[in-house]
Amino acid sequence: MKRNHWTHLLCLLALAWFSLADASALAAPRHTDLNTTEDGHEYAPLQTVKLRYKDWTYPGLDGQPINLRTWMKGKKLVLVVYFAPWCGNWRYEAEVLSRLHAKYQPHGLGIIAVNEYGTTDETRAFFGEAGAPYPVVVESEDRHRIGETSHALYRRMTGDFRTYGSPYNIFLEPAAVIETGEVLAEQVTVANGELIEAEAEAFIRDKLGLPAGSGPTAAPPDKPASPMPRMR
Repeated sequence: MKRNHWTHLLCLLALAWFSLADASALAAPRHTDLNTTEDGHEYAPLQTVKLRYKDWTYPGLDGQPINLRTWMKGKKLVLVVYFAPWCGNWRYEAEVLSRLHAKYQPHGLGIIAVNEYGTTDETRAFFGEAGAPYPVVVESEDRHRIGETSHALYRRMTGDFRTYGSPYNIFLEPAAVIETGEVLAEQVTVANGELIEAEAEAFIRDKLGLPAGSGPTAAPPDKPASPMPRMR
């Protein structure tokens, strides 16, 4: 009788352990699932994760500070992209962002880029005389600060363990942003690598309330689409 009691108890403990393991697996972000192509692209799928993403104020390329919570106002969807100006994968994604910005900025998409591990001069040179089509701010300029930035912390928390992690993308929905305090959002959508353009565009259209598809979208009245920037 005692043997049956202990056997039953052990079975219950094992069942509880497996249940907790399954719950943890569901809650934890997956490890970076990069699709590396022969030509050097490192694509990553979008994933929605729990992340206490904090408000920030960083200097722009002109030295003027930009506060994210303030800048987000009036927008329907915001993409914060962390990049290193010397990174080849960032160069690939910058072209994608130019297309998405030109197409969807008139409909409420805001893109803001955060410079990491490269100097301000390198970033200015990257965008050329035309400048960036969207705001660019600077969190760090020193490669030796790798692992010390908020960017490094966030991407590791979402399963991105690349050395520099450029580019790293976070989508925020302004309507769901916490209005006060240091935390902006507790759930975000991230891509731990280059955006998959078709997937990102479908996500953007859905969040902006546009019909499915990737065909040309007319700009709203009195809001002409921004011209395409000259890339380098």
